[in-house]
Amino acid sequence: MLTKLLGGLFVLLGGGLGRWAQMAERRRRRDTLSDFITALRRMGESVRMTRTPLPVLLERLSADCGQDAAVFLRGAAEAARQGEDLPARWRRLTETLPLAEGDRTALAGLGRDLQGDEEKVCKAILLVSIRLEQSATEAEGTRRAEEQRVSALWFSAAALLVILLI
Repeated sequence: MLTKLLGGLFVLLGGGLGRWAQMAERRRRRDTLSDFITALRRMGESVRMTRTPLPVLLERLSADCGQDAAVFLRGAAEAARQGEDLPARWRRLTETLPLAEGDRTALAGLGRDLQGDEEKVCKAILLVSIRLEQSATEAEGTRRAEEQRVSALWFSAAALLVILLI
């Protein structure tokens, strides 16, 4: 009897751990999205005001970001510094980001628009920034309901497994 109770407890703890892991991934997505929104705002301002060279700008932006955005921006800065094909590298880097598909697509398209005149670059940054802000707003609006669904799913599955084991 004690082993069944202990097994049931471990199953419930596993459900809690599964919920925690899924919520941590969702938090990582929100944080990465927020980092990119902030970085794009600062990038647009720097392009307009200081006309900082792109590799230096991307490197500076990476210093104030979380890990996912920082790795992305440093990789793009390295590509720009070494004369690589920036749009291709930018697109490859976006594939690794923990963002929704539409957000990754919007961000991937920005890579090809970073080459050109100041007006074109600023417009492209603004459009992608607006897209990411809309996505963040939508995610925040559904956040509470989504957290409740995730919790219900994990704990219901764990409880069902406990019932079946006992």
